Amino acid sequence: MFSTTQVFKGWAAALALFGAFAAAQAAPEVIRIGVATAGGGDPVTWGGSPGGVARNQQWLEEEFKGSGTRIEWLFFKGAGPAVNEALSNKQIDFAYQGDLPSLVGRSNGLNTRLLLASGTRNNLYVVVPPKSDIQSIKDLKDRKVSIFRGTNGHLVAINVLAAHGLTERDIKGVNLDTGSAQAALVSSGVDAAFGGSEWFKVRDQGLARIVYSTQGQDPAFTRQAALLVHGDFEKAHPAEVQRVVDVFVRAAKWASDEKNRDALFATWAKSGTPAASYKAEFENQSLAERNTPLLDAFLLARYKAVVDDALKLKLIRRSVTVDDWFEPKYLRAALRKQGLENHWTAYDAKGKPVAAGGASVAAR
Repeated sequence: MFSTTQVFKGWAAALALFGAFAAAQAAPEVIRIGVATAGGGDPVTWGGSPGGVARNQQWLEEEFKGSGTRIEWLFFKGAGPAVNEALSNKQIDFAYQGDLPSLVGRSNGLNTRLLLASGTRNNLYVVVPPKSDIQSIKDLKDRKVSIFRGTNGHLVAINVLAAHGLTERDIKGVNLDTGSAQAALVSSGVDAAFGGSEWFKVRDQGLARIVYSTQGQDPAFTRQAALLVHGDFEKAHPAEVQRVVDVFVRAAKWASDEKNRDALFATWAKSGTPAASYKAEFENQSLAERNTPLLDAFLLARYKAVVDDALKLKLIRRSVTVDDWFEPKYLRAALRKQGLENHWTAYDAKGKPVAAGGASVAAR
């Protein structure tokens, strides 16, 4: 027979062993972050997002140094749709992704949570060869036009066409990724292309001309990007999710400081896109407005509008909710911890500043 003391010691040892096992399981061996762009540079990185700052400065690697957890960045030439596939196959734990593809993933049953904004109000441009007779959006009718379908630029392109009395059927759309679109335009394989700030480099080389820009127009014609986490990873590793969000918020603060404007563009330029391109993309625009991490009413409204438009255009088969998809608790904790609760201006659904004291993150 065992004495009470022996039984107690046995249980204590077992509990200690279980606790050690649980602790070992708590820290993942690797955190895999998928980025919806092919990126560039060595090591591969990207620009236009505070996430690119965290990548370049290796702040996540610094955060998890000594914890036994390594950081792995994966870049996808196939952009948002390829990221969705990786999420579906559980090949990544976090995703930097645009609004439309992330909502397509959600409509297809992907288990994700949207944690914070990471690059808002991204502009869209239409470029043509230098000697093209195309001068406006209306001139795109019956022309061969590159559109990277399934990305967050796709839906904005459709809305821009609609604002000028055209539909996607009025153009001869060609589905090309960024690199292929540039090659096609330069070689006259297409008559025009929709795209982002990557086209400034081509323009500055004298190989393209911009005939349309969303800069200074209705923010409804801009694109949003965010950091998402796979629901299974969040459930298993909430502490690690918080640490990742903390780093992204730190990067957002640095990327929002006007004193760092030149340094920010130089950092992003390590991706292969010249600093001059980012200077042009952000001309007359506040860094804080573009690099805010807030889940404010503007971001919520834009994602809801994307759901409505995507459903109408049959880009998704069923409607999905957004309010319960946004998960602001990690962002709230990060803002509180870093003393940044009032650092960024929140915007209303129309993109106008909210009065002091207005809600800065989604109410959940």
